[in-house]
Amino acid sequence: MERKTFPGILDSLEDIRQVVKEESQRVKLSKKATYNLLLAVDEIATNIIVHGYEETGTQGTVDLIIEHTDGQLSVILEDDATPFDPLKRELPKEDFFSMPLEERPIGGMGIHLTINGVDEFRYEFVNHRNRNIFIMKTDG
Repeated sequence: MERKTFPGILDSLEDIRQVVKEESQRVKLSKKATYNLLLAVDEIATNIIVHGYEETGTQGTVDLIIEHTDGQLSVILEDDATPFDPLKRELPKEDFFSMPLEERPIGGMGIHLTINGVDEFRYEFVNHRNRNIFIMKTDG
């Protein structure tokens, strides 16, 4: 298990992406799976920083925990922001996708991509912390 702590600021996003990318390559995830995982992690990490910390005027950290076991890569983001379960947010309905871009309401698309881009996504609130869990199946 690898654990790294990053300041809850937008400048941390590139470092978080780099760690996830390196680990994805190390466990030989496909390019498509790596891209989807990076997109998902980036979306949730951005939401944590922008909505959880910046908009509330609070400061905090984002812990990145990576585990590789039993044919799967688990990437976990933990934070101290206000509890927020992305799975409880209403996802875009089918008619959303048929609307012209300029008519679509803002928001919700990133969480939709997150949930659909990884093999499994879970949210937990444990020890007063948000825990977003991304799981990708690996070949070994």
